[in-house]
Amino acid sequence: MKSCIKIPRVFLPRLDFETWAAPAGDLDPYDREGWLRAVQRLGDVPSVLSCMLPDAFLRDAGDALFDAVSERIYLTLENGEIERLNRGMVYVERSTRFGVRKGLVASVDLEQFSPVFDKKAMICATTATLPALVKARCELRKRTVMEFPHAILLYRDKREKVLRALEEDLEELYDFKFPSGDGVKGYFLPETEAGFAAMDLIARADPCFVVADGNHSFAAAKMHWDEVKATLDEEERQNHPARFFLAEFVNAYDESVVFEPVHRVVKETDLEAFCDYFQRGVKCKREKNVLYPVLSDADSYRRAEGRIEEFLKEDFGKVEYRTGRPTELAQAGVVVVALPKIETEELYSAVKGGKLYPAKSFCLSGGGARYCIEGRETSYD
Repeated sequence: MKSCIKIPRVFLPRLDFETWAAPAGDLDPYDREGWLRAVQRLGDVPSVLSCMLPDAFLRDAGDALFDAVSERIYLTLENGEIERLNRGMVYVERSTRFGVRKGLVASVDLEQFSPVFDKKAMICATTATLPALVKARCELRKRTVMEFPHAILLYRDKREKVLRALEEDLEELYDFKFPSGDGVKGYFLPETEAGFAAMDLIARADPCFVVADGNHSFAAAKMHWDEVKATLDEEERQNHPARFFLAEFVNAYDESVVFEPVHRVVKETDLEAFCDYFQRGVKCKREKNVLYPVLSDADSYRRAEGRIEEFLKEDFGKVEYRTGRPTELAQAGVVVVALPKIETEELYSAVKGGKLYPAKSFCLSGGGARYCIEGRETSYD
């Protein structure tokens, strides 16, 4: 079986992991002030946050902002604030409120990624994407020479053979706590052992590796690679760094793999008219300004999403994608469409059936589990 896994040489900070690690860029996409405060607190301290651009700023980012991030990455490299490890994987243990989530960080071949289920592809998306967000992330990727993603791929391993096969005396790379209080540990898996682990993972891609978190990041990386690929000859395409993407492989049967719904917060429109329109097309329960639709599969999720889009197209208004308790999101002047929780097997059923959930239907839960640590070069520059 052809492998989609490449053993990377990842970058890690030389000092102070606590300030280096940063939340995934898609967290709090509407809280620009919160992100700015985080940047100001760090100042010139080396951090992933200074080498990335959160989604809160991507919507209207211009050349100046892209260039500032690019310059900061170059400075981080030139000042020796991060170091490149030998080729290998990183075995990670992240504490979450659902248990310790274990994963293997490696690179994957974007030639093997498909936005819909394809029997020939080894990595398949699980949700549709927002074109504007994918385009913005692709533009950032064009300007920078490194990636610091938070993307999760699921594999099936009921008996946990992949992780049980790892050596017990792995070299510790880091052990620290996030501001949330959740801890994380990372261990180095050398190239030879990583190669065996890769083969074990490939054997458990059933029916493929599915994207549990990071659909937009995968789509943007793929878009960028397709553009780069068009400028290369066949030999150059084989190992160009833009062809690969850093992701963490997590066992679908891990107890900490819990999906958190991403609710729709509708605002700046006639809210009563919206509720009436939505309820006439989707079976749901209403409690004040929270709608609880009855959704059973990817098709029903898409019908509900279509209903929201159809109304807002005619009556304007806005929709925001937010996690949390629906009743806490239901402030004055909004209606919350509270999506139900998706189970792992529902995700696999959708992939096998060639179905996609709407963009931002869910994310992996787990506090500090959604922090970015490892980096990788994406350009020869």
